[in-house]
Amino acid sequence: MTDRTAPDTVLTEDAALPESVTASSAPADADAPSEQQRLTAPPVDKATIDDIEEAMRDVVDPELGINVVDLGLVYGITVSDEHVVTLDMTLTSAACPLTDVIEDQARTALVDGPDSLVSDLVINWVWMPPWGPDKITEDGRDQLRALGFNV
Repeated sequence: MTDRTAPDTVLTEDAALPESVTASSAPADADAPSEQQRLTAPPVDKATIDDIEEAMRDVVDPELGINVVDLGLVYGITVSDEHVVTLDMTLTSAACPLTDVIEDQARTALVDGPDSLVSDLVINWVWMPPWGPDKITEDGRDQLRALGFNV
């Protein structure tokens, strides 16, 4: 297990603390749970990547009418210990004016909906590698063909 304490510092459970940081010199946190509370607190179920991907199938590209997963617009999904999901996503065009629509749909599917899976959502819009028709799943191709597209 790793703990990110600073952008360039990673502490592992086996790492020794520097002499300048010891239990006696570390500031006490009045809001921190006691050791007993921390050990007996019930674990919070973390959404799985598969559950998030499935929920993202409810997010539809407003221009094409196909979900963003089958279009190949979702490049990566990560969930933090705080249950915040970060989606690496792209668009069919960098000039797409409908990012707000996709963000709202994703928030409803993952955070605000009746079956919310995570506590918050961050979408990281990425442009490399560029999206292309090769990223569309076979299900996405079938859906596009049903709409009259030649793919």
